[in-house]
Amino acid sequence: MCVGGHLVAQPVEFTRIQRLTNNEVALTLTAPVGRAYRLESAASLTEWGGLFTFPTNVTSSLQYTDAAAPFLATRYYRAVQLSGTNLVSGDHLATVHGDVIMQPRNHATLVLQWNGKMLYFDPVPTATYTGLPKADLILVTHTHSDHFNTTTIDAVRGPACAIIAPPAVYNGLSATQKAIATVLTNNASVDLLGVTIHAVPAYGASHPLGAGNGYVLDLGGKRIYVSGDTGDQPEIRALADIDVAFVSMNQPYTMTVGAATNCVRSLRPRVVYPYHYRDQSGATTNAATFKQWLGTDLGIEVRLRNWY
Repeated sequence: MCVGGHLVAQPVEFTRIQRLTNNEVALTLTAPVGRAYRLESAASLTEWGGLFTFPTNVTSSLQYTDAAAPFLATRYYRAVQLSGTNLVSGDHLATVHGDVIMQPRNHATLVLQWNGKMLYFDPVPTATYTGLPKADLILVTHTHSDHFNTTTIDAVRGPACAIIAPPAVYNGLSATQKAIATVLTNNASVDLLGVTIHAVPAYGASHPLGAGNGYVLDLGGKRIYVSGDTGDQPEIRALADIDVAFVSMNQPYTMTVGAATNCVRSLRPRVVYPYHYRDQSGATTNAATFKQWLGTDLGIEVRLRNWY
């Protein structure tokens, strides 16, 4: 394994590169504080791509675990110091129109930055938004309070923001919010900001059919699926060519870990993030159990992130 560095000012030093027992690679970088850095990876030394952007650091030690490493024959790493404004930290997904930056916020809330735009999913008060650019597009999956809050929508939306929502959510919006909202019923689609958005039925024992949406985003030649609250349904298994999936798993509201495992093995995304996985007891062990049960035989990368 080789490590290179692209140094803008003071050096960034890799102080730990360790292959773990599951063949993932743990990386530790030492870097001057008060700056932002991007970790890049490559299969050859001529084709580098973004892997993860760290937030502006308050500690000199930066850590990242590369969950894709077990599936790759060769992996190189380097670090780049960043400059500029509106930098968003998170995992990278390369598209033909630049990288998508994907950042978990809390429980069911996440943000994406792509092509100069900010997309917010299910913004609610339990998440924090300090330092993030305002939303250009807000997507709400359903009316439950851990997914939908009109006050938070107003707090995060930018001046030209649009909202995507199922009918039940639309009915709960303020008059001002309704004026910028597009209603998507199950299986409907719309094009906004260069993104094609498909509404996937999201339903189960605690969510009636038609009340909620999951969403598939087609952007820059890649496909991202966000499940919302759903059971293991045939409409999910039928989705094709999903690059990244955010899949919920907690009972009694969404899938059991076993159901989520079976669903993802059928869906076969290239990368999956377990989210919305805290149980009623407050336990957050579902994500790790899901990763263990899913296994590695299908080559699906499971990314465990800090949602709580």
